[in-house]
Amino acid sequence: MGEQTDTAFKTTGSKWLLPVSEYLGFPLDQVNFLACQLFALAAAFWFRLYLSPGHANPLVRHAVATLLGIAFLIFCFGWYSAHILTVVVASYLIIIKADINNVHRYDISTVFTPPHTGIPMVTAMGYLTVCQVSRVFIFNYGILSTDFSGPLMIVTQKITTFAFQLHDGMCKKSEQLTPEQKRLAISVRPSLIEYLSYTLNFLGVLVGPCSDYQDYVDFIEGRHISKRLKQHSQTCNGQNGYDKTPDLSPLNAVCRKLLVCCGCMLFFLTVTRSLPITYNVNPQFVSTAPFLTRLTYAFFSIQAARPKFYFAWTLADAVNNAAGYGFSGIDENGKPSWELICNLNIVGIETATSFKTFIDNWNIRTGIWLKTVCYDRAPKHRLALTFLLSALWHGVYPGYYFTFITAIPITMAARAIRKSVRHHFLGSSGLKLGYDILTWAATQLAICYTVMPFLLLAVESTMTYYRSMYFHIHIISILAVIALNWKHKPREPAATTKTFSSASSFSSPSSDQCQPAHSNNNDKVH
Repeated sequence: MGEQTDTAFKTTGSKWLLPVSEYLGFPLDQVNFLACQLFALAAAFWFRLYLSPGHANPLVRHAVATLLGIAFLIFCFGWYSAHILTVVVASYLIIIKADINNVHRYDISTVFTPPHTGIPMVTAMGYLTVCQVSRVFIFNYGILSTDFSGPLMIVTQKITTFAFQLHDGMCKKSEQLTPEQKRLAISVRPSLIEYLSYTLNFLGVLVGPCSDYQDYVDFIEGRHISKRLKQHSQTCNGQNGYDKTPDLSPLNAVCRKLLVCCGCMLFFLTVTRSLPITYNVNPQFVSTAPFLTRLTYAFFSIQAARPKFYFAWTLADAVNNAAGYGFSGIDENGKPSWELICNLNIVGIETATSFKTFIDNWNIRTGIWLKTVCYDRAPKHRLALTFLLSALWHGVYPGYYFTFITAIPITMAARAIRKSVRHHFLGSSGLKLGYDILTWAATQLAICYTVMPFLLLAVESTMTYYRSMYFHIHIISILAVIALNWKHKPREPAATTKTFSSASSFSSPSSDQCQPAHSNNNDKVH
């Protein structure tokens, strides 16, 4: 018993808050993480008010953001933070020293991509994979509830995003780029402090989200708000420059998001901890409880597990907003919107009536990253390569791969059923409401079934759960795909529609609102 307690309160980082950890009964690494995020929130307000572009030059802002970020890493992870610093510095050396036209030689996607499309992917992804393997075999399936692989995953996203955008700006002609790629293209290699600030700034070093380099530099140099206002010409009035734009305070957005965080924390303390995920594979529960009881518990335990992710991502968004970063423009009501780098849409998740809608509202910035660095770049095998990249990025836990693989037949079945059935329910509002309720319940149960291995992690636990559920979602999905595809088989032109539907989940994101993420069906939270 004492050994389990020691394990719960161990950390590779600072032990200054161990008394607080013991008093609250929370693992020390979680306490350290929360302390850093709360400190980051306070520092973000200070950063916006006293180190604004009008009071400090960009070099000072870059330096302060970087030093605070490194301090957070050391406080939370101790010497393991060296892994994150190593991959950042190594990638910078590659970007600076390598011929920009030959950078594709470091790219995992060069098997399927032409020479002009490149990124130092192997360096970042390879190092990330090695660290995640060590997490499984050294840390025994993640003894620590937080570990350095989380920040390393965020850093990997930033490195790969930056490298592609640098390649766009320095090697491609304007006509080869989409409007969004033109806007984000980087035409000059950054200085070391600029690169370190982008990858390691305190606003997102622990939990993200990943943002674009040009947006971040605009924020540091004071162009962030004015550029966004120019995209809304009806509110810009021709003004130019940070000091000439109205002071669009993020205070309301920050308070609203902090209120959401408080609700999520309260839910976690009162509900989540009483519905542990591992009870789904408890031998006695599995062997004695009826199927409907097991199904009900699985449903509510998965629902209860979400608020901890809502809390972490919403708090991270609030931290960025408090610093003045994340302004996305003026909404349709004429009010400032601070959703540029928001990572989830809670209402969209909880009311999703399709598998794709749920995923499109979950971990939004990771979905955009997959689209930016893989789906938009690969000339063929786009979905397969995006699936591979998402799987590699998430890690090597077997449960992750069970989740990704299970998502495939479920998604195919959902598309086939929607195509075959939905139009019969559009005749009246009553039928449509009934259809929405039915598809909501089916979606939530399918998500529960799919995500469970992601949280259980191990093969043995996953198979225990699937057997307890009689593999019913697998069976129903596969039968639905076979039956409905056979029904529509003579309609050959539908193949084009299906291809477009598959690609539509990666359609260009709207940067002005926190809308569905345009991610593939493999995108999950780390």
